[in-house]
This record gives sequence, C-alpha cells and structure tokens, in this order.
Amino acid sequence: MFDQLDDLVQKFEDIGEMISDPMVIADQERWQKLMKEHSDLRPIVEKYIEYKDTLAAIDDALMMLEEKLDDDFRELVKEELNENKKRVEPLENEIKLLLLPKDPNDEKNVIVEIRGGAGGDEAALFAADLYRMYNRYAERCKWKTELMEVNESGIGGFKEVIFMIKGQGVYSKLKYESGVHRVQRIPSTESGGRIHTSTVTVAVLPEAEEVDVELNMNDVRIDVFRASGNGGQCVNTTDSAVRATHIPTGLVVSCQDEKSQLKNKEKALKVLRARLYDMEQAKQHAEMAAEKKSQVGTGDRSERIRTYNFPQGRVTDHRIGLTLHRLDSILDGDIEEIISTLTTVDQTEKLKLVTNE
Repeated sequence: MFDQLDDLVQKFEDIGEMISDPMVIADQERWQKLMKEHSDLRPIVEKYIEYKDTLAAIDDALMMLEEKLDDDFRELVKEELNENKKRVEPLENEIKLLLLPKDPNDEKNVIVEIRGGAGGDEAALFAADLYRMYNRYAERCKWKTELMEVNESGIGGFKEVIFMIKGQGVYSKLKYESGVHRVQRIPSTESGGRIHTSTVTVAVLPEAEEVDVELNMNDVRIDVFRASGNGGQCVNTTDSAVRATHIPTGLVVSCQDEKSQLKNKEKALKVLRARLYDMEQAKQHAEMAAEKKSQVGTGDRSERIRTYNFPQGRVTDHRIGLTLHRLDSILDGDIEEIISTLTTVDQTEKLKLVTNE
C-alpha cells in the first residue's frame, strides 16, 4: 500500500508542475483534465503526508526518551507520544477509505423519479412531500433543479414527478435514496383518525452522456400530442408534448412540461438515456457475487428503505437501523445526517470486503 502511496505523491507533484506550465495551460482541455486529477489526488496525498508526519513524530519522541530529560519534559514527551500513537490507526483507516475505487458515476448529475405507490391520493400527497424535501436539500447544497415531467393528482399531490438535480457530486450523495419510502400518518380525509400506511417509490438515475449510452435513434419512435393538465395557453392547444418509445426495451418516456416541442423531446431523450444506462448498471450489479454486495448499495427499487412516521415524529432508515426524531426538519431537506451515515456504512462494508480479499 505504501509503495502505491509514494507513487501517488510523486504523481501529485508531477501534475502540480504540469498545470503551471504555460504550454499546458494553453491547451485548456488537457489543463482542465489535469486540474481535476490533481484535485482528486489531493485528499489522499494530504492524509498520507499527515500519516508520515505522525510516524516521524513518534520516532522523534522515542529517541528523545532515550536521552536524559527532566521529569516535567519527559512527561510532556510521553503525552505527545501517546497522542500520536492513538492517531496512527484512524489515519490508516482513513487512507484505506480514500484508496477505495470510486463509483464512476459519483460526480454525475442525477435524474430523480418519484411515483406514488400504494395508498392512492395519500401516496400522491407524500410524493409531493418528498419532491419538496429533495428540492430543499438541493438548495442547502447549492445545487440546481430542473423539473422535467409532472403528473399531478388533482389534490396537490403527484402521481409522478421527474426532475434533474445538477451540481458537484450529486449522485455520490443521493444514490442511496432509491427504493420504497413508506409514510404512516392520518390523512386529512380520514374522519375516524386512523393511521394509514402509504408508499412512494424513488429512483435516482445518474445522468447518462452520449459516451455512456449509444442511443440509436432508429430504435426510438417519437410521437407528439397535445399536452394536458395545468399549463399556459400554448401548452394545452399545440402538439408540444412528446412521447419517446425505445422499441428494443419497450421503455416509454413522455414529456409535456415545456411549451416547445423541441425542448420536450430533448428532455424525454435525456430521461430515456438515463433509464437505459440504469438498466445496464443494474445488470452489471446483478452479476456481482452476493458476498461482494454492499449492505447499503444503491438500492433495489422494490426494497423498503425508509419509514416516515408522523404520529411519532420519527424517520427510520431500515438498512442501517438509524432512527431520528425530527421528521419536520427532515422533510424540510435536512437529510445530511442520514446521507452521511449511509455513506459511512457503505464505505466501511466495502473496506471489510477489500481487507478480507
């Protein structure tokens, strides 16, 4: 491991020199690529340097303790030695985590699809709650959101809503949100005060570029139709809505949110490409041996991952047994604690697999 780390330090220093070279700066495409690589290496290099400095401090302290020292100074050296010894193992674990292979999709934007499941109108209302939760979280992270398609239920809920979130490392944060979200609460229409259980499915798809998925337009049938539902005059009176059907797989994507047929087509193809990419990723994951799979993973679409219990004001993530009693703030987008805990558990599981190999 340490030979690999020394090589990474040398590589980091070499790239540092290259990005300062006027000849390299003149080639913007190459310069940006090197800047990203330099930025990716920095956390590992800095942690390794901290680790080596800690080991050097331990050696220095041990050498000093062999000399004649007054009692007070000797105690001070011993205290510093013990503190540095305690830091060694945590630093080694942090380095191992940083060396884990990165998910190639982590830096991608995402397309989020939220659909009401069991529970009718109540499920649609909760779908709207989750849509707002992710939008509020995106605001906290200074990400941008773009609505792509919405199918309203008529009572303020969503039968289906599809939207894009753009920003740095979006997929790395939201990839654990895919799955079934369950809500337990008393619907406003319930006169008897009984608690109902409803479900909503969430799918988080990494945005797929053309280099990720080769979409042959000969395999895609494009149909246009008049948009329905709420919207401006142009939306409802012109054939602006677009339906894209991928003939080989049977996947169908409709988009009618924009007034422009061209923009709706672009959005529909973007969603279609993301779904095809997700299908390919799912196929690859299914081929992995069971013992290689993470405890958390990116979620089976049919897996119940979280419960939002309104009477008790709690949210429970079933994959990691985490329960938080602050439902209101979570639905207002304060989900960082859940996401960071899921990330830590996932990384720890992967580290165990690498260690056992």
